[in-house]
Amino acid sequence: MATISFQKARRWYSGTDEPAVPGIDLEIEDGEFMVLVGPSGCGKSTTLRMLAGLEQVDGGRVLIGDRDVTHLPPKERDIAMVFQNYALYPHMTVAENMAFALRMAKMPKVDLDARVAEAARILGLTDFLHRKPKALSGGQRQRVAMGRAIVRQPQVFCMDEPLSNLDAKMRVRTRSDIAKLQRDLGVTTVYVTHDQVEAMTMGDRVAVMRLGVLQQVASPLRLYDKPANLFVAGFIGSPQMNLMAGRAVDGHVELGSYRLPVDPKAARVMNGLVTVGVRPESWRIVGPGHGGLPVEVTAVEELGADGFAYGTSGVDGTPHDVVVRVRGRGSVVKGQTLHVTTDPADVHVFDTETGARLSD
Repeated sequence: MATISFQKARRWYSGTDEPAVPGIDLEIEDGEFMVLVGPSGCGKSTTLRMLAGLEQVDGGRVLIGDRDVTHLPPKERDIAMVFQNYALYPHMTVAENMAFALRMAKMPKVDLDARVAEAARILGLTDFLHRKPKALSGGQRQRVAMGRAIVRQPQVFCMDEPLSNLDAKMRVRTRSDIAKLQRDLGVTTVYVTHDQVEAMTMGDRVAVMRLGVLQQVASPLRLYDKPANLFVAGFIGSPQMNLMAGRAVDGHVELGSYRLPVDPKAARVMNGLVTVGVRPESWRIVGPGHGGLPVEVTAVEELGADGFAYGTSGVDGTPHDVVVRVRGRGSVVKGQTLHVTTDPADVHVFDTETGARLSD
């Protein structure tokens, strides 16, 4: 096991006007499960590949433990990579796929067999060791790819969107398997995904990236409760946070003719144009005439015990789209007008121009 340190690590592809990763600074603790998340093209896979030695580092340094690995080839970094496409040899059995790297390293057969058997036990693959990949499900193939990494007993696991080829049900099951496996093994892991739900449910900490730049690094709940800027606020959460542009006036935010109360600490520092954010579950439905924001429901997503009402606000100056978490089983119907309010402590305030968080 080992710590990982990116020290202003930069990657600039030839022929481009801007670097893919301008200079990332990130410290990952020994045994930590760190998730890099962001939209396509944000630099998360490039960052992982710089760690693995699959991309050149054009500036800065990458350290694993006390070793500077910036210019070392991948085979000398003591890492194991799990790819999106599994990269299994179709003509080899599960056992042969898992043992391949060890056999190339000329490990004694008795030790090799012991490691493969232990990895298969951990992953529930013991009964499949003599099968070939074509006889396995997608989830089983992914576990074989994990097993191939585990048998090497590396200092670091690097995982590049390993679940993106699985169906939704299998993704949910496999991500919990991977998280449990990482906790059991205690191996420092860097995991790349574009799926923020995946990031929130797996990582000890999550690093949100945009255009190669870290936006915020924190625990999943910290990201959800205290997003550092408008990008993180809009990216983390499903459905995403309601973000509404308004104007700061006398300790409130005016959304057209509706005045939204905000936390006094935010009220003291906000000025001019601001953007307020409210999570769907933070809205509270009130009766007409009780000062709520009117929302005309255009669609209802029923989830059983609860649901989400999607609608448009009828107040001039507010954004069209508003999402409200509601009780399920027909409590709200399409075409209905809801009136919603929220507590000041549940309102996130951001500077519209810079995107920076103003709330405490």
